[in-house]
Amino acid sequence: MALTAQTIRAMAEASLPDSDLFIVDVAVSDTPVRPKITVLADGEQGITIDQCATISRRINSRIAETFGEEMSYVLEVSSPGVDFPLSQPQQFRRNIGRNLKLKLQDGSEKTGKLEEVTESGINLMEEIKQKGKKASYLPVQVPFEEIVKANVVISFK
Repeated sequence: MALTAQTIRAMAEASLPDSDLFIVDVAVSDTPVRPKITVLADGEQGITIDQCATISRRINSRIAETFGEEMSYVLEVSSPGVDFPLSQPQQFRRNIGRNLKLKLQDGSEKTGKLEEVTESGINLMEEIKQKGKKASYLPVQVPFEEIVKANVVISFK
C-alpha cells in the first residue's frame, strides 16, 4: 500500500469527529523523503482548530498503523482558505447569498449571486454587464459537472 492522496483521503474521511464535517481536498507531495500531506477539511458550519487537531491526531495514528511508526512525513490539516475553489455541494450551500465566479467546461465564465444549491447543481443570479448600461441580472441554472472552478468573489466595499 502506497502513501497516496487516495489512501490518505480514506483515512481522513474515517477520522472526521463530527457528521457535518467533510474532506474538501487531499494532496501528497512527490518527495520521497518526508512527503508533505495536506488535508483540507470543512464543515457545514465551518470547522474549528480543535476539530482539525482531532483529524490530524487520528490520521497520524492511522498512518502509524498502516505504514509503521518510522514513516517520515509532514501532515497539515486545515480549512480551505477563502481563495480556495468550492468543490463540494456543502461548500456551495454555505456560500448562498455570496457572489461567485465560475469557470465552465466550455471555457466561458459566469459571475453572480448564488441563490440556491440543488441536487444536481446551483442556481445563480448571473450579472450581465453591457457597456454604458447598468448591469442586468438573469437567473441561470448551472449543473455541477459543468463547473470547472468556482470561487467566492471577495469584495472589500
